[in-house]
Amino acid sequence: MRQKWSPTHLFRNPSVPHPKSETCILPFSRLYCLRTAWHCEKQVQSISAVMFTHHITTATLVAMVLLPAVAMENCPSAGTPGLPGIPGIPGRDGRDGEKGEKGEPGLPLKPGLVAQKGQKGEHGPPGPPGKIGRSGAKGVQGFPGLEGLMGDKGMVGVHKLELQSAFSVTRRTKAHPIPRSPVRFTNVITNLNNHYNVDTGKFVCHIPGTYYFVYHASSEASLCVSLVRDGQNLASFCDHVTSNLNQVSSGGLTVNLNKDQAVWLETNDHKGMIGVDGKQSVFSGFLLYPY
Repeated sequence: MRQKWSPTHLFRNPSVPHPKSETCILPFSRLYCLRTAWHCEKQVQSISAVMFTHHITTATLVAMVLLPAVAMENCPSAGTPGLPGIPGIPGRDGRDGEKGEKGEPGLPLKPGLVAQKGQKGEHGPPGPPGKIGRSGAKGVQGFPGLEGLMGDKGMVGVHKLELQSAFSVTRRTKAHPIPRSPVRFTNVITNLNNHYNVDTGKFVCHIPGTYYFVYHASSEASLCVSLVRDGQNLASFCDHVTSNLNQVSSGGLTVNLNKDQAVWLETNDHKGMIGVDGKQSVFSGFLLYPY
Protein backbone atom coordinates (compact mmCIF):
# COMPACT_ATOMS: atom_id res chain seq x y z
CA MET A 1 0.00 0.00 0.00
CA ARG A 2 1.36 3.48 -1.01
CA GLN A 3 2.15 5.82 1.88
CA LYS A 4 1.48 9.51 1.91
CA TRP A 5 4.45 11.81 2.45
CA SER A 6 4.14 15.16 4.13
CA PRO A 7 6.64 17.91 4.81
CA THR A 8 6.86 16.79 8.41
CA HIS A 9 8.82 13.81 7.20
CA LEU A 10 11.70 16.17 6.43
CA PHE A 11 12.44 16.39 10.13
CA ARG A 12 11.86 12.82 11.24
CA ASN A 13 14.50 10.34 12.23
CA PRO A 14 16.84 9.73 9.34
CA SER A 15 17.07 6.08 10.17
CA VAL A 16 13.45 5.52 9.05
CA PRO A 17 13.57 5.20 5.28
CA HIS A 18 11.07 6.77 2.96
CA PRO A 19 9.29 4.73 0.33
CA LYS A 20 11.71 3.94 -2.49
CA SER A 21 9.30 4.95 -5.23
CA GLU A 22 8.64 8.51 -4.03
CA THR A 23 10.36 11.67 -5.23
CA CYS A 24 10.17 15.25 -3.99
CA ILE A 25 10.34 18.73 -5.47
CA LEU A 26 12.73 21.08 -3.67
CA PRO A 27 11.30 24.55 -3.45
CA PHE A 28 14.74 26.20 -3.42
CA SER A 29 15.97 25.20 -6.85
CA ARG A 30 12.71 24.35 -8.63
CA LEU A 31 14.38 21.21 -9.98
CA TYR A 32 12.57 17.89 -10.22
CA CYS A 33 14.40 15.26 -8.29
CA LEU A 34 14.20 11.79 -9.86
CA ARG A 35 15.69 10.25 -6.79
CA THR A 36 14.40 8.23 -3.80
CA ALA A 37 12.82 9.83 -0.73
CA TRP A 38 15.97 9.11 1.19
CA HIS A 39 18.05 11.20 -1.12
CA CYS A 40 15.58 14.08 -0.91
CA GLU A 41 15.82 13.97 2.88
CA LYS A 42 19.58 14.19 2.69
CA GLN A 43 19.30 17.32 0.55
CA VAL A 44 16.87 18.94 3.01
CA GLN A 45 19.11 18.16 5.95
CA SER A 46 22.10 19.74 4.17
CA ILE A 47 20.13 22.88 3.35
CA SER A 48 18.76 23.10 6.90
CA ALA A 49 22.26 22.92 8.33
CA VAL A 50 23.43 25.80 6.10
CA MET A 51 20.49 27.98 7.11
CA PHE A 52 20.97 27.28 10.79
CA THR A 53 24.56 28.43 10.50
CA HIS A 54 23.24 31.77 9.26
CA HIS A 55 20.91 32.07 12.30
CA ILE A 56 17.70 31.38 10.36
CA THR A 57 14.87 30.28 12.67
CA THR A 58 13.04 26.97 12.49
CA ALA A 59 9.75 28.65 11.85
CA THR A 60 11.14 30.38 8.74
CA LEU A 61 12.47 27.09 7.40
CA VAL A 62 9.14 25.30 8.02
CA ALA A 63 7.27 28.08 6.19
CA MET A 64 9.56 27.86 3.21
CA VAL A 65 9.10 24.09 3.07
CA LEU A 66 5.32 24.01 3.59
CA LEU A 67 4.41 26.70 0.97
CA PRO A 68 5.30 24.63 -2.12
CA ALA A 69 4.10 21.45 -0.46
CA VAL A 70 0.53 22.74 -0.35
CA ALA A 71 0.44 22.80 -4.16
CA MET A 72 1.88 19.31 -4.46
CA GLU A 73 1.21 17.09 -1.50
CA ASN A 74 2.39 13.94 -3.13
CA CYS A 75 5.67 13.37 -5.00
CA PRO A 76 4.65 10.99 -7.69
CA SER A 77 7.21 9.24 -9.82
CA ALA A 78 8.25 11.05 -13.04
CA GLY A 79 10.03 9.91 -16.16
CA THR A 80 13.37 11.13 -17.46
CA PRO A 81 13.15 14.54 -19.27
CA GLY A 82 13.53 14.25 -22.99
CA LEU A 83 16.23 15.95 -25.15
CA PRO A 84 15.61 19.50 -26.41
CA GLY A 85 14.06 19.69 -29.82
CA ILE A 86 15.86 20.95 -32.97
CA PRO A 87 15.61 24.73 -33.41
CA GLY A 88 13.17 25.75 -36.08
CA ILE A 89 14.07 27.59 -39.35
CA PRO A 90 14.36 31.38 -38.91
CA GLY A 91 11.37 33.22 -40.22
CA ARG A 92 11.47 35.72 -43.11
CA ASP A 93 12.32 39.37 -42.54
CA GLY A 94 9.39 41.60 -42.08
CA ARG A 95 8.47 44.39 -44.50
CA ASP A 96 10.16 47.76 -44.25
CA GLY A 97 8.27 50.28 -42.28
CA GLU A 98 6.98 53.54 -43.69
CA LYS A 99 9.33 56.50 -43.94
CA GLY A 100 9.19 58.59 -40.84
CA GLU A 101 8.59 62.31 -40.69
CA LYS A 102 11.45 64.76 -40.86
CA GLY A 103 12.87 65.45 -37.43
CA GLU A 104 13.36 68.81 -35.83
CA PRO A 105 16.63 70.65 -36.39
CA GLY A 106 19.35 69.72 -33.91
CA LEU A 107 21.05 72.03 -31.49
CA PRO A 108 23.95 74.10 -32.79
CA LEU A 109 27.39 72.62 -32.28
CA LYS A 110 29.21 74.00 -29.26
CA PRO A 111 32.68 75.48 -29.75
CA GLY A 112 35.44 72.94 -29.39
CA LEU A 113 33.29 69.96 -30.35
CA VAL A 114 33.88 67.97 -33.51
CA ALA A 115 30.89 67.22 -35.69
CA GLN A 116 30.20 63.58 -36.42
CA LYS A 117 30.05 62.53 -40.02
CA GLY A 118 26.58 61.55 -41.11
CA GLN A 119 25.46 58.94 -43.56
CA LYS A 120 26.19 59.41 -47.25
CA GLY A 121 23.33 61.11 -49.03
CA GLU A 122 21.95 60.57 -52.49
CA HIS A 123 23.65 62.00 -55.59
CA GLY A 124 22.42 65.45 -56.49
CA PRO A 125 21.67 66.66 -60.01
CA PRO A 126 24.73 67.45 -62.20
CA GLY A 127 25.88 71.06 -62.10
CA PRO A 128 26.46 73.34 -65.09
CA PRO A 129 29.65 72.82 -67.16
CA GLY A 130 32.70 74.68 -65.86
CA LYS A 131 34.96 77.05 -67.73
CA ILE A 132 37.38 75.68 -70.29
CA GLY A 133 40.75 75.01 -68.67
CA ARG A 134 44.14 76.09 -69.89
CA SER A 135 45.69 74.31 -72.83
CA GLY A 136 48.12 71.60 -71.89
CA ALA A 137 51.71 71.29 -72.98
CA LYS A 138 52.40 70.50 -76.61
CA GLY A 139 52.63 66.78 -77.15
CA VAL A 140 55.26 64.82 -78.97
CA GLN A 141 54.94 64.84 -82.73
CA GLY A 142 53.32 61.68 -83.98
CA PHE A 143 54.41 59.40 -86.77
CA PRO A 144 53.65 60.43 -90.37
CA GLY A 145 50.40 59.12 -91.69
CA LEU A 146 49.86 57.07 -94.77
CA GLU A 147 50.11 58.78 -98.12
CA GLY A 148 46.73 59.84 -99.41
CA LEU A 149 45.24 59.23 -102.81
CA MET A 150 46.02 61.55 -105.67
CA GLY A 151 43.45 64.28 -106.05
CA ASP A 152 41.67 65.44 -109.16
CA LYS A 153 43.48 67.61 -111.66
CA GLY A 154 42.93 71.26 -110.93
CA MET A 155 42.08 74.09 -113.28
CA VAL A 156 44.76 75.77 -115.32
CA GLY A 157 46.19 78.72 -113.42
CA VAL A 158 48.03 81.85 -114.49
CA HIS A 159 51.28 81.14 -112.68
CA LYS A 160 53.15 80.59 -115.93
CA LEU A 161 52.21 84.04 -117.19
CA GLU A 162 52.88 85.74 -113.86
CA LEU A 163 56.38 84.26 -113.53
CA GLN A 164 57.53 85.36 -116.98
CA SER A 165 59.73 88.38 -117.61
CA ALA A 166 61.68 89.04 -120.82
CA PHE A 167 62.35 91.87 -123.21
CA SER A 168 64.29 92.73 -126.38
CA VAL A 169 64.46 96.33 -127.64
CA THR A 170 66.49 98.15 -130.34
CA ARG A 171 67.80 101.68 -130.91
CA ARG A 172 67.04 103.20 -134.31
CA THR A 173 68.85 106.48 -134.54
CA LYS A 174 72.22 107.80 -135.74
CA ALA A 175 72.33 110.19 -132.76
CA HIS A 176 74.71 109.23 -130.04
CA PRO A 177 73.24 108.69 -126.52
CA ILE A 178 73.70 111.19 -123.70
CA PRO A 179 76.73 110.27 -121.55
CA ARG A 180 76.14 108.97 -118.01
CA SER A 181 72.37 108.64 -118.57
CA PRO A 182 70.21 105.60 -119.39
CA VAL A 183 70.42 104.69 -123.08
CA ARG A 184 66.91 104.66 -124.51
CA PHE A 185 65.87 101.78 -126.80
CA THR A 186 62.57 102.83 -128.32
CA ASN A 187 61.77 99.98 -130.70
CA VAL A 188 60.19 97.01 -128.87
CA ILE A 189 60.64 93.49 -130.20
CA THR A 190 59.54 91.60 -127.06
CA ASN A 191 58.34 93.01 -123.73
CA LEU A 192 56.49 90.41 -121.63
CA ASN A 193 54.36 92.03 -118.93
CA ASN A 194 55.84 95.42 -119.94
CA HIS A 195 58.66 95.26 -117.43
CA TYR A 196 60.89 97.39 -119.69
CA ASN A 197 59.97 101.07 -119.86
CA VAL A 198 60.75 102.59 -123.30
CA ASP A 199 60.28 106.13 -121.95
CA THR A 200 62.97 105.86 -119.28
CA GLY A 201 65.14 103.16 -120.87
CA LYS A 202 65.07 101.14 -117.60
CA PHE A 203 64.03 97.57 -116.83
CA VAL A 204 62.11 97.40 -113.51
CA CYS A 205 62.01 94.06 -111.61
CA HIS A 206 58.52 92.79 -110.73
CA ILE A 207 59.52 89.17 -109.99
CA PRO A 208 62.44 88.73 -107.58
CA GLY A 209 64.95 86.31 -109.03
CA THR A 210 68.03 85.88 -111.18
CA TYR A 211 68.14 87.61 -114.58
CA TYR A 212 70.44 87.60 -117.54
CA PHE A 213 71.10 90.85 -119.50
CA VAL A 214 72.99 91.21 -122.77
CA TYR A 215 73.59 93.94 -125.37
CA HIS A 216 74.95 94.14 -128.95
CA ALA A 217 75.92 97.65 -130.07
CA SER A 218 77.09 98.99 -133.45
CA SER A 219 79.40 101.99 -133.28
CA GLU A 220 81.16 104.34 -135.67
CA ALA A 221 83.48 105.68 -132.97
CA SER A 222 84.93 104.48 -129.72
CA LEU A 223 82.28 103.15 -127.34
CA CYS A 224 82.18 102.25 -123.63
CA VAL A 225 78.96 100.68 -122.27
CA SER A 226 78.23 99.99 -118.58
CA LEU A 227 75.50 97.77 -117.06
CA VAL A 228 74.02 99.65 -114.09
CA ARG A 229 71.73 98.46 -111.26
CA ASP A 230 70.10 101.21 -109.21
CA GLY A 231 73.02 103.57 -109.90
CA GLN A 232 75.67 100.91 -109.22
CA ASN A 233 78.01 100.13 -112.11
CA LEU A 234 78.15 96.36 -112.33
CA ALA A 235 80.34 95.94 -115.45
CA SER A 236 81.80 98.03 -118.33
CA PHE A 237 82.68 97.07 -121.90
CA CYS A 238 84.79 99.31 -124.16
CA ASP A 239 85.69 99.16 -127.88
CA HIS A 240 88.04 101.81 -129.30
CA VAL A 241 87.81 102.52 -133.05
CA THR A 242 91.09 103.47 -134.77
CA SER A 243 89.81 103.54 -138.35
CA ASN A 244 86.81 104.70 -140.27
CA LEU A 245 85.26 101.19 -140.11
CA ASN A 246 82.17 100.55 -138.02
CA GLN A 247 82.53 98.23 -135.01
CA VAL A 248 80.21 95.83 -133.11
CA SER A 249 80.65 95.21 -129.41
CA SER A 250 78.66 93.12 -126.95
CA GLY A 251 78.51 92.11 -123.31
CA GLY A 252 76.32 90.08 -120.93
CA LEU A 253 75.85 89.64 -117.20
CA THR A 254 73.78 87.58 -114.73
CA VAL A 255 72.21 89.76 -112.03
CA ASN A 256 70.17 89.02 -108.89
CA LEU A 257 67.29 91.46 -108.51
CA ASN A 258 64.79 92.22 -105.80
CA LYS A 259 61.36 93.63 -106.45
CA ASP A 260 61.34 97.23 -107.83
CA GLN A 261 65.10 97.29 -108.57
CA ALA A 262 66.00 98.77 -111.99
CA VAL A 263 68.68 97.90 -114.58
CA TRP A 264 69.82 99.97 -117.56
CA LEU A 265 72.77 100.75 -119.91
CA GLU A 266 74.96 103.90 -119.76
CA THR A 267 77.82 105.36 -121.80
CA ASN A 268 80.63 107.67 -120.83
CA ASP A 269 82.49 110.11 -123.02
CA HIS A 270 83.08 107.30 -125.51
CA LYS A 271 79.51 107.20 -126.83
CA GLY A 272 79.74 106.21 -130.51
CA MET A 273 76.62 103.93 -130.49
CA ILE A 274 74.33 104.10 -133.53
CA GLY A 275 71.21 102.29 -134.72
CA VAL A 276 70.34 102.20 -138.42
CA ASP A 277 69.33 99.57 -140.96
CA GLY A 278 72.04 96.94 -141.09
CA LYS A 279 73.74 98.45 -138.06
CA GLN A 280 71.44 97.72 -135.10
CA SER A 281 72.01 98.12 -131.36
CA VAL A 282 70.00 95.66 -129.20
CA PHE A 283 69.39 95.39 -125.44
CA SER A 284 67.79 92.16 -124.04
CA GLY A 285 67.06 90.56 -120.66
CA PHE A 286 65.03 87.69 -119.21
CA LEU A 287 64.28 85.86 -115.98
CA LEU A 288 66.27 82.69 -115.37
CA TYR A 289 64.43 81.55 -112.20
CA PRO A 290 62.47 83.34 -109.50
CA TYR A 291 63.26 83.29 -105.78
